[in-house]
Amino acid sequence: MKCEAPKQTAKELPLGDILEAGTAAEFETGSWRSERPVWHKETCIHCMFCWVSCPDTAIIVKDGKMTGINYEHCKGCGICAKECPTKQKSITMEIEKK
Repeated sequence: MKCEAPKQTAKELPLGDILEAGTAAEFETGSWRSERPVWHKETCIHCMFCWVSCPDTAIIVKDGKMTGINYEHCKGCGICAKECPTKQKSITMEIEKK
């Protein structure tokens, strides 16, 4: 089976969904999660790996440092906790208490 290149450019392709790039901040998705990340500021080195890897723009940053997590947008995927390089893990996942 031979793969062929698309005959349309990326700008000509129809949208696959109603969302456009950069609209994550417009949707509150926090009610979806069963676990939530908890930030431990005392061990945080502000490497920003969590911010770079967060698909929900839920990491709050001020003056180049992490200052918290926006739980209205966090879906609880756990990527931020997995990407945290600190030995004691500055972000841990906990069961959501509703």
